[in-house]
This record gives sequence, structure tokens and C-alpha cells, in this order.
Amino acid sequence: MLNVNILNAFEDNYIFLLECSKTAEIAVVDPGDADVVIKALNGRELDKILLTHHHYDHVGGVDRLCEIYNCDVYGYKGDKHRLPSVTHWVDDGDLLKVGDRSAKVIFVPGHTLGHVSYYFAGDEALFCGDTLFVGGCGRLFEGSAEDMFNSLVKYKSLALSAKVYCAHEYTLSNYEFALKMFPDDRSVLEAKKRAIALRAKGLPTVPTTLGNEALSNVFYRAKTVEDLARLRCAKDKF
Repeated sequence: MLNVNILNAFEDNYIFLLECSKTAEIAVVDPGDADVVIKALNGRELDKILLTHHHYDHVGGVDRLCEIYNCDVYGYKGDKHRLPSVTHWVDDGDLLKVGDRSAKVIFVPGHTLGHVSYYFAGDEALFCGDTLFVGGCGRLFEGSAEDMFNSLVKYKSLALSAKVYCAHEYTLSNYEFALKMFPDDRSVLEAKKRAIALRAKGLPTVPTTLGNEALSNVFYRAKTVEDLARLRCAKDKF
């Protein structure tokens, strides 16, 4: 089994500490802040770092963690010029392991042109970086709306029950935008109520599931590239 510990970083980032329950091997996804990870490890060793993309709030802690733990670092092979600390280059469809748990690499350009996700099918756990959010999708810094649309389509072949571990707590803002666009959408209204209740308790809205996003995420529900482009453009101005 893959145990996932959600770590808070910066204002709204999440870092994910993964541990294989059988082998005790530990990996971290997108460690933007080394101190947060070191504290959570509490004396344990870190074996692997999995990077979804090159933005600093996702990679800022990598060099320090490598100095302390001498761990392997995985990143997308097309971003060699932007991920200098990577020791193992991955591409779409590649498999990697954390202990005895296997993850498939999914290439998902859009937010950046070198973005990947990691899907642990046996644990139904998707680590999607800044591609899919609870109620939203990533801003298109480098890719096009077509890139993002096609990337989201890839997720739709995964289990609806798959847990989605996205890297930011943008949920309430995403639902507020969705309700501006679709004020009578019952699925979004109900999802927003659940999110408000979680945040009132100081809890993250992450993970969600792909099934929940299929119901209440207006970006994930977009039928065409044009629909997604209109939503993304409107959200950028929201």
C-alpha cells in the first residue's frame, strides 16, 4: 500500500510524502520547500523525488534534499535544460517504483510544455501537479488550450475512484468562478459546500477523485477545446 502524507508549503502549495508500507521506501512529489519535507521525515531517509514540472514552488527544495539524502530525482526528459538536478529522465508511459508500488508517467502538457503526472494504478492515486485542480485546471503558461484539453482527456481513461493529489489549494476560488459562469449548477453548489466545511476545520480539499471532478469541475467537463479555452480565458481575468 502507498501511504500519502499531505504537507503544507508556502501560502497554498501541497507537497506529497509517499511511503510504501511494505518496504518503507519514501518518495516526495514536488518538494518546493526542503524544510517542510525534512521536518516530516523526522529522521527517516528520503529515497526518491518525483517532479511534475520545473516551476520553482515545485522544485525549490530539491538541491538541499539531494545534499542531505543523496536521493534519486525523476523528471521529464524534455525539460533537461530546466531540471538540472534530475538523475532519472522519464517519458510518457514509463514506469517507476516507490518500494513495490508502481507508477506510470503520463505526459500532460498545458500548464507547462514539460509537465508530467504520476499514476499509481494499484493505489488509484494520481499526482497531477498543476494540471488538474479541485474544481479547476492549471493556468496555461506555456501550452495551449488544446494541449490542456488533450491532457485532461488522458485522465478520463483512469478509474473514476482514483484519488487526485493536486499541488495547490485553489478550490474555493475555482468554485466561486464556476458559479459565476453557471450560477444554478447543483453539482458545483454541493461541492462548494463540502469544500467550505473542510476548510472551516483547517483540512485540505485534496485529495478529490476523478469521479467528483467529472461532476463538479467545469474545466474537466468541457466538451471541446473551444469551451475549455473560453473558461480558461475567463478564469484568468476572474
